Amino acid sequence: METNQRIFGLDLIRVTAIVMILMAQCIWILPQSGSAVVTQVASLFHFMGLEIFFVLSGFLLGNSMYKLLMKDDFGSHSVLHFLKKRAIRILPLYYLVLAINFGIARHIGYPVEQGWKYIVLLQNFASPIPAFFSESWGLPIIVFDGVLFPLVLLGFNAIFKPKNKSGLFFIVALFLIAIFLISKFIYNATTPNTDVNQWYADLKPVVIYRLDAVIIGILFSWLLNNIAFFRKSRLLLAFIGGVGIGFIFVGVGYFQLLIESHPFFWNVIYLPMASLSIAFFLPLLCAWKNSFAATPIRFLSAITYAVYMVHFGIVLQLMKFYFPVAVPKQWLLFVISYLTITFILGFLLNRLCQKIFIKRLPAQ
Repeated sequence: METNQRIFGLDLIRVTAIVMILMAQCIWILPQSGSAVVTQVASLFHFMGLEIFFVLSGFLLGNSMYKLLMKDDFGSHSVLHFLKKRAIRILPLYYLVLAINFGIARHIGYPVEQGWKYIVLLQNFASPIPAFFSESWGLPIIVFDGVLFPLVLLGFNAIFKPKNKSGLFFIVALFLIAIFLISKFIYNATTPNTDVNQWYADLKPVVIYRLDAVIIGILFSWLLNNIAFFRKSRLLLAFIGGVGIGFIFVGVGYFQLLIESHPFFWNVIYLPMASLSIAFFLPLLCAWKNSFAATPIRFLSAITYAVYMVHFGIVLQLMKFYFPVAVPKQWLLFVISYLTITFILGFLLNRLCQKIFIKRLPAQ
């Protein structure tokens, strides 16, 4: 999930995503955490933070695959080499954190259901994720997309041998988005929704319904590379994205688009709308090359993946187990401790994986 040349805007949105997720957790820590509005904002922050990660991951994956596709030597060897490098950047930290979570669960006597699925990243492939290590649900979506798109692109290129490889990239992205939109249509036609909690469990975190979130980011990488409008109309596109996010935060409630009365909107439209709204900010963010705050933002951006992986199952759950927040006045001290430990542990684990695995990656 790295680029050869750091872009401040992309680092900034990555940091924004993890801050939103941690802010949501801090609100939920507080006993009887306030009004329904505050709780709803926390839920939306957590939701949008993860959606940002999906779209951004797809955008960076798309940029890398597009450059690879346009080379003369594009083929199975170059794709497998790319997948190997990507796996080394993502999986060692995941398995390290997974092992720690297994240890914690055993230590506190927490039951682990279907632990083998976590090892092969199938914990939420076609069904809701169990309670154990529940924050890991986003990684299988990113990993499966990171394998699926390159392999489908490789297969289409081998079968059709197109002269216009850029057009092939666009067609494959649209093809995969269409497939996973159809999966949402099928879910909507076969699932009687009862409430938003069921939606949060059965649709939002399930891989087969969510792969389009990453592929929308991939599609926007092509649009920025090939359509001048997307490079020249950055402010307009960001405004459209802002309207979309505003609608998700405010409009859904204002127009009473409840899941009980508008299941099609929630099951088919809501999630792709969120992904597209975020993606519309990418042209503006890509043009934001540098800033006086580049150094701290770059540092925080580099550890966001590790911070996310440890923030809940390891840090928060252990702190709540040993130091439960009994009264609201303890909240501030708990939150400061929680954030400090989360960032320090994230930094240390990131450095460990960098030193052992990533720095040994070949340049080519």
